[in-house]
This record gives sequence, C-alpha cells and structure tokens, in this order.
Amino acid sequence: MNVHVRFFSIAYLLLLSLSAFSQDKNFHIYLCFGQSNMEGNAKIEPQDTVNVSPRFQVMEAVDCPVINRTKGNWYTAVPPLCRCRTGLTPADYFGRELVANLPEKVRVGVINVAVGGCKIELFDKDQYESYTTNVPGWMKNFINEYGGNPYGRLVEMAKLAQKDGVIKGILLHQGESNTGDTLWTKKVKIVYDNLMHDLDLKPKKVPLLAGETVNADQEGRCASMNRIIATLPQTIKNAHVISSAGCTDSADNLHFNAAGYRELGKRYAMQMLSLLGYKPAAVN
Repeated sequence: MNVHVRFFSIAYLLLLSLSAFSQDKNFHIYLCFGQSNMEGNAKIEPQDTVNVSPRFQVMEAVDCPVINRTKGNWYTAVPPLCRCRTGLTPADYFGRELVANLPEKVRVGVINVAVGGCKIELFDKDQYESYTTNVPGWMKNFINEYGGNPYGRLVEMAKLAQKDGVIKGILLHQGESNTGDTLWTKKVKIVYDNLMHDLDLKPKKVPLLAGETVNADQEGRCASMNRIIATLPQTIKNAHVISSAGCTDSADNLHFNAAGYRELGKRYAMQMLSLLGYKPAAVN
C-alpha cells in the first residue's frame, strides 16, 4: 500500500474513532451536591418510577449492584438518583421538568453526590480530611461509598461526563448543618471556584442554583439559615436562590416530603430554563 494512502487511511480511522466519542453539545449535564435533602430523604412513591423519559439520564457515582448500576455509567434517571438506597431528591423533578420544556434533541444528565448530615466543609478539597475525623460513624460509611472524598468523586464523574456532554449548571442543597454560619457563603464559593478550576468551566456560563432549607411556613427547624442562603448571590455572581416557600415537609421539619421534593425540583428547573432562555410552561 502506498505510504500516502496508508497515512490517509490511519488518519481517517482516527478521525472516525474520535468522532464516535465526541462531546454532544445537546447533552446538558448538571452536577448536584449537598446533604440529606439533596441525597433524598423522602420515600420514592410509585408515581416517581414511571414515565421517566430516556432523555433524562443519571450517571451513577457509586457501584450499586442492588439496582444493577455501575459507577461512571449513564442510566435512565429512575430514582434513586444518589446512592443505592437513597430517596426522592430535587434532582428527580428538576430533570423531568427540563426535558419536558427543552427541544426534543436535548438530553439532560445529572450526577448527584450528597451526604446526609454533612457540613459544606466536606466538599472543600483542602478541609475535608480534617472535617471527617470527627464525624459520626454512620456518616463516615456514606462518605466511604465515595472513596472517602465526595468532592473528588464528583470531579471524577464530572470529567467522565464531559466526554459525553456539556456541564450547564450546578445544583446545591445544603446548609442545615451550617445553620447560623455567617461564613457559609464564602465556604460555598471555595467549592464553586474549585469546581470551575478543576473542570475548566467558566463561571459566567455555569450558574449555581442553591435551594432554601425547609421554609418557616412549614415550621422548618433550620429556616433561619435561609437568610444566609439569600445572600449567596452577593458572593457568587452567577448564583441563584431557589425558594422553598410552600414546599411541604416531613414530620421532622428538616426534610421535605415527596411532594415537597417534586415542587422544589420543578422550581430549580424553572430557574434553569429561564437562564437558558426558555419560557417554561406553568409548574404543575
């Protein structure tokens, strides 16, 4: 075979192989992190497991043989979306509402790394080791499912996801364990800035959507934290606060119930749709 023909053939095959694994600009990926309300505390109900569009995907962040999922792979986003035995989360109806309002060609993927009871310090890559030395054993078990470093696992999964699609935003639900901490917004900014750097993202293009804790209108035990959460856009320019007003909760007044998660998730979606330039349909 002529050397020039051979070179052309090799180059063509290489181009084909690269295109097969090229990034799909119409695959919108969202990183989700936080504590128990992002992890999912409410029991998954039958209505939550049906009619999930294959356009809505979840990348499993841990190995879950009990539900036949493997870390680092995409699956149709039937709950649970966090770990193997977690409950309903805001991410569930966030994704469903997005695909219902976005063009058919657009797919949505979420990666959910959350640990019940944790402070925001768990996601600070320079602080997590010292923070985890004094957390209770049950929390360490959750943390260990992420290889002992939830932030590291989130970045690891996000880098894999970037081969498939484009990271469009970050969803946060955390604050209960930092109630009253006036430095919380600065601590969140550290995590956000680290994600921007470690994933080569541009802050102007990747908003942070932060949900309020259970509202005072539901007698939320950490509702006072919402005053601090409200100031987050003063610290992170592209941050947006998602109201929890009227989102129903469970008897502990710390966690939303299933209906509350559905409503909160849709509100995250309404905000993101607006930022994407779409006029969303009314929330059901």
